[in-house]
Amino acid sequence: MIILITGTSHTGKTILAQKLLEKYKYPYLSIDHLKMGLIRSGNTKLTPMSADEDLIAYLWPIVREMVKTAIENNQNLIVEGCYIPFDWQKNFGSEYLENIKYFCLVMSEEYIRNHFADIKKYAKTIENRLDDEWCTMESVLTDNAKMLDLVQKYNVNYILIEDKYEINIDL
Repeated sequence: MIILITGTSHTGKTILAQKLLEKYKYPYLSIDHLKMGLIRSGNTKLTPMSADEDLIAYLWPIVREMVKTAIENNQNLIVEGCYIPFDWQKNFGSEYLENIKYFCLVMSEEYIRNHFADIKKYAKTIENRLDDEWCTMESVLTDNAKMLDLVQKYNVNYILIEDKYEINIDL
């Protein structure tokens, strides 16, 4: 089984991946780690501040083929990160799609307004974010509103975080 977890920054993708690893013992791949490895090794001219579209165009073909390889080898894998395109399904035949579950995390405006201090507080639970000053309530509101529009436009599976931050995925 392959689990794809995406969403905007600060929605808890990495925490969810860690919880699934602990519950199901599935390893996970952080696309951010892959991105930084490729950038730091000099294998791309992209930077951490490159446009998301450019990062998706560069990273998704690599991640996509890793997913196919895991399925072909009957292996479980959780893949989490912002760089999964909304039309990801077009890259897989039915023999692959039956082995993939996709979840996009989106926070409601009300949740963000009521819990912004918690969002900032938990931002470093798993990852050490060196520069998180750009994360403002307005940026999180804007990013999640855009994400909600896109998940509805592309009709993909999403989890709307509205009242409490409780995400339970049973595989």
